[in-house]
Amino acid sequence: MSLKHFHLFFIALSILIAFGFGAWSLLAMGLPSSFFWMGWISLIGGVVLSIYGVRFYRKAKHVIV
Repeated sequence: MSLKHFHLFFIALSILIAFGFGAWSLLAMGLPSSFFWMGWISLIGGVVLSIYGVRFYRKAKHVIV
């Protein structure tokens, strides 16, 4: 596995974890209000990671073989 593929795998795993934690913290009942805000921050982080992953893939496709 090349470094490019490992980086893409790690980004995808991070996106899944961010969206999973965000969904869990927003849908779980009885948690403190700090989890509500951490859930939204996590979802925003997942979106930012998705944008970064697409940009990295496009750039790496042409630069890295």
